Amino acid sequence: MVYILYGEDNFSIKESLTKIKADCGGAELGESNAVRFEGGKVSLNELVSTCNTMSFLAPKRLVMVEGLLTRFEPGGGRRDQSPELKDWGALAGHVVNMPESTVLVLVDGKLSRANPLLRKLSPLANIREYVPLKGTELQNWIRTRVVGKGCEISPSALRLLTDLIGNNLWILSNEIDKLSLHAREGRIEEDDINSLVSYARESNIFAMVDAIVQRRLGEASRLTHQLLDEGSAPPYLLYMMTRQFRLLIQARKLMADGLPVSAIGGKIGETIDWRLEKLLRQARGYSLERLEESYRRLLHTDLSIKTGTVDGALALDLLITDLCAG
Repeated sequence: MVYILYGEDNFSIKESLTKIKADCGGAELGESNAVRFEGGKVSLNELVSTCNTMSFLAPKRLVMVEGLLTRFEPGGGRRDQSPELKDWGALAGHVVNMPESTVLVLVDGKLSRANPLLRKLSPLANIREYVPLKGTELQNWIRTRVVGKGCEISPSALRLLTDLIGNNLWILSNEIDKLSLHAREGRIEEDDINSLVSYARESNIFAMVDAIVQRRLGEASRLTHQLLDEGSAPPYLLYMMTRQFRLLIQARKLMADGLPVSAIGGKIGETIDWRLEKLLRQARGYSLERLEESYRRLLHTDLSIKTGTVDGALALDLLITDLCAG
């Protein structure tokens, strides 16, 4: 049996690999029946020889190779007619004749559908592509994970958790484990997330910055004082404000130059679609002159705090009032 597991969602790949290993016997396989190769170093003869070896005192022999298909990605310096690819193309013929006890698993990151070795092996393999989850699929994944822990999650808590963490399944898994242990009456609520999820405070910082950019003075002031009361340092809050206005200036200039959205994201280092869309929407609400003046005000406040001219909390109050004016 041949499996090809690939894609950007390495958490799901790891879970799938764990299940395959368990199906093969798990811990009972032993070292002699669970072999792992680095795809960039293994030779065809070495891999074929290993796959043709019968399992020892176990029903299955698991052979895992990481990164083999990546060697033949288009644009990576390899060509479809390279001598190396011609050699590895013979792998398709070898896997047909492997012992039934051998399970070969090829694990890779993101691959193009034009990958020549992937095309050669596709008719013979169980192929699973793992792409990052979004929207309803991500929410269903969280619900399933929570139910698997013997709990449930309220709709509002589900939205908050996805807003805070996004689709990083490694972090979501850890946070769900923690939340499930502390859930009252087996139900995760918003208060549980605000109390236990480490991303909650960072989320409040971004909410504060958004309120300032959108000139919502009351909310911006409330969130700022809440963060100060929770122990956030004024210089750090100021840094986050300055960072956002710097991004807004960059985005506004690139928009004026007529760059497409995808190019703007690459220029400023923002690759997450919804964050980029929000940034561009905010930038459209300002003139470049207003953004540059706000940025100068931020730098002046930074200097005032560092030199001790003004108390940090008071300096932030004055700054936020100024930025939200007009």
